[in-house]
Amino acid sequence: MKKDIIIPVVKDIHVAIIHEFNEEFLDKEWNAYILNNKTEPIEMVLIVSKGYEGETMTSTMRHSVSKLEGKSYAKIEVVQEDVLQLNNEFYVTFFADGKLFEKRFTFEKNTVTPENLSTIPLIEKEGIFAK
Repeated sequence: MKKDIIIPVVKDIHVAIIHEFNEEFLDKEWNAYILNNKTEPIEMVLIVSKGYEGETMTSTMRHSVSKLEGKSYAKIEVVQEDVLQLNNEFYVTFFADGKLFEKRFTFEKNTVTPENLSTIPLIEKEGIFAK
C-alpha cells in the first residue's frame, strides 16, 4: 500500500552556485557545487542537471561522486552565463544510512546574479543556494 512506503527526507545536503576566480582563464566564472553538511558521508551521489525555459532546453548533464565525506563539498560543473538566464535544475540522488535519498534543487531564471550573492558555509566563498 502507498501508506506503507516511507520516503526519506533529504536534510543537510545542498546545491550552490559559486562565483569564483579561475586562475587559468584569469576571470570569474560560475561553478555548481554539492555540499554535504551532514557529519556522516553520503555515497553513490548521482547528479543530473539541465537548464530550461518553455521550449528552450540545454543538454542534460550527468555527474557522479562515489563518496562525499561529511562536512565537505564537491564541484559539479561550470555553469555558463547564458544558461543562468534559464531555470536550472539539479536532481540529486544518493545513499546514506542504507537508504536511497533524492531531491530536486532549482535555481530560478535570472536569480543567479552578483547582487544576490552571500557567503556559502563550508566553501567560504560568495554564491547562491538552490531552492
